[in-house]
Amino acid sequence: MENQSPKFLKLLAHLVSYVLHPLFIPTYFFLYLMQVVPFEFASITDWQLKLKLFSVFWLTAFFPAFAVFLLWRLKFSDSIFLKTQKDRIIPYVIVMFFYWWMYYLSRNFADQPLALKYFYFGIFIASAIGLTANHFIKVSLHTMGVSGLLTAVVLVSFTYPINNLPWVVASVAIAAIVWSARMIVSDHTNKELVVGFVIGLSTQLAAFLWVN
Repeated sequence: MENQSPKFLKLLAHLVSYVLHPLFIPTYFFLYLMQVVPFEFASITDWQLKLKLFSVFWLTAFFPAFAVFLLWRLKFSDSIFLKTQKDRIIPYVIVMFFYWWMYYLSRNFADQPLALKYFYFGIFIASAIGLTANHFIKVSLHTMGVSGLLTAVVLVSFTYPINNLPWVVASVAIAAIVWSARMIVSDHTNKELVVGFVIGLSTQLAAFLWVN
């Protein structure tokens, strides 16, 4: 059935989908940690912290996005928006590589917050499960991303003695907004949205239990 939502609502949903794209989730989580647990970065200078933030964006957002662009331009995928399961196979493998690398770095360097270790491990597992599930169903990457973010933010409450409630509420709101946006402008079924959400949530929880 054709989506009958008003044009303004569709435009807003597209904007939400771009701003809260799954590739930006690691950068947003790092920014969040900078705000709520600044003591985890006390051993480095402000300039070094900015370089870390830039490296997170560079490795988890820019390079994967650029790789998707190249795949599209070289005719290895039909659309830059990865509309089919076939188009998503190589991008899944690419992000798996970068997420594993980020987890490896966080695990082997002492100046990395504990929350980053389980977060990176979680998104790596999520991408691996997403790749496997992609053979059967076109999992929603957006719901996978925001549910992973939401779960990671909640788990920070169990990792550090901080008042995290406002951030948890904000994360719930973000997850709800993104889910609504994808219902409006994507061709995902409810099942695909739910499966993505469950993968993001369960992998963060599993990573938290493993790392701790």
